[in-house]
Amino acid sequence: MSTLHALRAKQRALTIRATCLTAIRTFFNARGFLEVETPVRVSAPALEPHLDAEPSGTCYLRTSPELHMKQLLCAGYERIYQMGPCFRQAEQGAWHRPEYTMLEWYRTPADYQDILADTRALLVAVSRAVNGEPTVHRNGRAWTLDGDWEVHTVRDLYQRWAGWDPVAAYEADRFDIDWVERIVPVLEAIPTPVIVTDYPAAAAALARRKPGAPEVAERWELFIAGVELANAYSELTDPVEQQARFEACARERQAAGRAVYPIDSAFMAALEAGLPPCGGIALGIDRWVMLLADAQHIDEVNAF
Repeated sequence: MSTLHALRAKQRALTIRATCLTAIRTFFNARGFLEVETPVRVSAPALEPHLDAEPSGTCYLRTSPELHMKQLLCAGYERIYQMGPCFRQAEQGAWHRPEYTMLEWYRTPADYQDILADTRALLVAVSRAVNGEPTVHRNGRAWTLDGDWEVHTVRDLYQRWAGWDPVAAYEADRFDIDWVERIVPVLEAIPTPVIVTDYPAAAAALARRKPGAPEVAERWELFIAGVELANAYSELTDPVEQQARFEACARERQAAGRAVYPIDSAFMAALEAGLPPCGGIALGIDRWVMLLADAQHIDEVNAF
């Protein structure tokens, strides 16, 4: 298929994408959020065990705008959002590409439950703008967005479907393997949007521990049709604990033979100055458009 023919075939999906982006901006602007732009080339990507940044000269292409957006919160901004390109090495497949578009928003005072309320309202508003109804369709099935969403804790899912408790004894490799082989097929079969919540603290590098249950973090992920769409936190605001987590991640990456990035000194200085209680989220625009368009591959919803 020629390039021009392929572009013509994408017109419906790209129209849906444009409508989606406009509806997102309308949603946040109406709620008093400020749209911001932060650097795409960064000197210190956020340290997370399994996210590899793409080098760009003496810097890296960002895997997320999170650290810069949190600096804005430290400076007194209360409601901010951003849509833009992010990059991760060696991610390629029907739902992955090394360059993708991320929506992130943060607000204070807030926690992960407040962000969940935002997310429900946003998805309903955008789906109505695109499809005229609060529903997405995939492979002949429909998921209604304005009804009940199922909520499952990580502990409950793994105890029921994988036979062990990753909160009591976290094993990163086992957790990841069982996630793909045992948990995702369960999520695919659930006929509503699903929130998977309360991750082991070791699996949430930038999230706050849950009061009264410090072994878990206030983190949830949203799944529709088994597709991971969004990842939300009550943000960690303690600079001492954040420094310790970054250092532990650096050791883990070094032991695994992965690149070890410097700790972002400007971000840590902002945390020292004070990050107010806040919640934040990253939502994959490409995947959301795929669900809205009932597309089978991420390339269908990107022009090039």
